[in-house]
Amino acid sequence: LLDADLLSKRTKRLVEEMTKRLAARGAPEESARAVATALLNEIGLKVVKDGKTEYLLFLAESEINAAVELAAQQWSALNTAAEQARAQAQAGTGGGGRGKVDPLPKEIKTEMLRRLDGGRAADLALFGRMIANLPDKNVEAACQVAHAISTNKVDVEFDFYTAVDDLKPDDTAGADMLGTVEFNSACFYRYANVDTTQLLTNLGGDEGLARSTLDAFLRASVAAIPTGKQNSMAAHNPPSLVMITARKRSQWNLANAFIRPIRPYGETDLIQASVVALDTYWGRLTDMYGSAYESAWVATTEPDKLARLATFKQQSVEQAIAAALGSVTFRDTRGDR
Repeated sequence: LLDADLLSKRTKRLVEEMTKRLAARGAPEESARAVATALLNEIGLKVVKDGKTEYLLFLAESEINAAVELAAQQWSALNTAAEQARAQAQAGTGGGGRGKVDPLPKEIKTEMLRRLDGGRAADLALFGRMIANLPDKNVEAACQVAHAISTNKVDVEFDFYTAVDDLKPDDTAGADMLGTVEFNSACFYRYANVDTTQLLTNLGGDEGLARSTLDAFLRASVAAIPTGKQNSMAAHNPPSLVMITARKRSQWNLANAFIRPIRPYGETDLIQASVVALDTYWGRLTDMYGSAYESAWVATTEPDKLARLATFKQQSVEQAIAAALGSVTFRDTRGDR
């Protein structure tokens, strides 16, 4: 949904990635690894013995490219520091005296830290990041995502499976592999929200990118389904109801609509009963607090089950997303804008 250069990577293997990109520029691989290590150590992102950083780093593609570019520009100073550090380590291991490594020019650290700016990466802007050693480079998440809950009471079932060796002699009986897998079948409710002001701030005030990011997030939220055990379960079930709201304050997670587990009744199935419960609960909230929604858009396979939400019905998910994106506003809190 978005170009790769607008996304991020979460990794401990930043040294290896930088080495690969520096080598692609013609740098010797061993020296490239040493230079990448020296640069990361210089800014406080310690590289441990296995060549990985101490913890996972969430970095924009543009930030990784910036680190590679700076390493190439400051190759001489970083390479010298790496060689001195290696010589010092060897001297210490061999029992000799410990030489002092010359400090790197301060501007290298300053420039690298300046480039760790979030890189206008959509996923980083949405979900935020924490860098323990560089707290001023943390990014406040613009998005909150709740875990999915079942609207109904769920019973865990067990799938017992066996496998037989096809090349086993005919006179040998028995399975060669057996086990059980837990699974359930349920109607799920999922909820997420996005602070458009924080999103715009995280993306450096680029409203076009903020709108594209929100568009991608909405589409991904509708389309995303768990990938685990799909070869065994083939659980490819799109949502039966999608609701998008735009409001200025006080987010509403509607999970309490299902505090009493939903059950089918009469000719109304589980999905339809869940839609009715959501619609009813939303109506109760608006009666109590007033309709704080600026706008709402609902697309569902069960439109005849809507009462309070019927006013906001759209013909399709595509129309709901388009209408929401056309309505939402982004407010830049930086400066006087």
